[in-house]
Amino acid sequence: MENSFILAIDQGTSSTKTLLFNEHGEAVARASEPLRTRYYGDGYVEQDPEQLFANVLVSVKKCLETFAAQGGDLRAIRTCGISNQRETFVVWDQAGVPLYNAIVWQCKRSIEVCERLKSEGLEEQVKTKTGLFIDPYFSGTKLIWLYENNEKVRQAVDAGNAYFGTVDTWLLYQLTDGQAYFTDYTNASRTLFFNLKTLDWDMELLAAFGLSQLNLPQPKPSAFSFGASNFNGLFDHLLPITALIGDSHAAAFGEGCFEPGTAKATLGTGCSILMNIGSELQESKRGMVSTVCWSTEDRVDYALEGVIVTCGATIEWLKNSLNLFAESRETEAMATAVKDNGGVYIIPAFSGLGAPHWQMARKATISGLTFGSSKNHLVRAALESIPYQIKDVIVAMEADTGIHLQELMVNGGMTANGFILQFLADLLGKMVGNGGMPDVSALGAAYLAGLKAGIYPGLTHLKSLNTGKKSIYPEDSKMTRIHYAGWLAALGETRN
Repeated sequence: MENSFILAIDQGTSSTKTLLFNEHGEAVARASEPLRTRYYGDGYVEQDPEQLFANVLVSVKKCLETFAAQGGDLRAIRTCGISNQRETFVVWDQAGVPLYNAIVWQCKRSIEVCERLKSEGLEEQVKTKTGLFIDPYFSGTKLIWLYENNEKVRQAVDAGNAYFGTVDTWLLYQLTDGQAYFTDYTNASRTLFFNLKTLDWDMELLAAFGLSQLNLPQPKPSAFSFGASNFNGLFDHLLPITALIGDSHAAAFGEGCFEPGTAKATLGTGCSILMNIGSELQESKRGMVSTVCWSTEDRVDYALEGVIVTCGATIEWLKNSLNLFAESRETEAMATAVKDNGGVYIIPAFSGLGAPHWQMARKATISGLTFGSSKNHLVRAALESIPYQIKDVIVAMEADTGIHLQELMVNGGMTANGFILQFLADLLGKMVGNGGMPDVSALGAAYLAGLKAGIYPGLTHLKSLNTGKKSIYPEDSKMTRIHYAGWLAALGETRN
């Protein structure tokens, strides 16, 4: 569909990014608006729901103004897709008034609730039905905490006047003046309430959690006619909203993870690895989360996800606490200044060790130091710890499913480091693709919205748009396998 544009909103934890994509998948305008998050108490993290919505409108307004200044016609914008921070949620009343602040995915207030649910023997049931662990990371336990600790919320839930939604649902409800109350399968799958087999809310779990009277949005595929909005007057007509999807899932779709064995890794402070496992749901026995990868009205693809707690944060620690370098970009040259890591390994368990190990009480360690070790060896060991952890996750995913990694697409700030990408390709023995698109979650939301709106004819066409990626091929897989054996030994030594 020529001269058609898609509005893509990527509502994140620290900001809202808005982009306009054309029918070739190219970004023609973009804007970003920072979002305030409140951190307080013992791991409490909240956002103001009304400020969050206002923040989205400001970001959209700035993007549209840029587009108009370029001579763009707002009438040529055909549809909208929204990606969002996943586990953050809001509870509101029928009038759309929040009953409490948005509780952010980072919030740890429900640790005791999690321990109680585990002691009640619910862990296996929750894992089988939802694919998730009982953990504060997911929305459900924090809502239970809110129900038990806030009288206003408890009364509203018991009276059937409490409406729950992740950020996608909250935005949709506000944009449509309460006319549309939906979520998509990916966001629903992060709540602890959603049954991956039935693709619907699990009433048995809701009853066990004491939340049977809670109003929940209708779960739908990621590409769906969710409603329409004039965005509080920013348009003089109603713009269809044809995609909702969690940001990590949107990134997988934007990276072209359309077949089993294709995966994406977002390399930032931490790392999220999502691998498409096809149309059959599979439960992980090796520390992965089962989830919906993405969906359309005629197709649902599932995924395994591994969350690594510390990646880029290790490099920041070397810079800020040990003063080993002034800028992170120096680390690539430092790593290649030595022929190998000199037997030095850093286990970056600064906040525990995530997937597939899940040793959250573990502490970070450095092993293998000698008088011959230099700061370059330390830097190299820190950089190597990122591919090692990704390899751990991929090995677990392959063992869980019998599906072998075909290709790994990477995005995020750490992809600027060429040493990491080459070492990763060598370690996996597979091609690593770097699309170089900084806003890949927004791109994924745009692709899905464009599919539903008829701007893109199908997945084959979308593949033809993903042609600008840089491919990194393995060069020295044998030596990196030797280094990986050292990593596994370091894991075992410190664990024992």
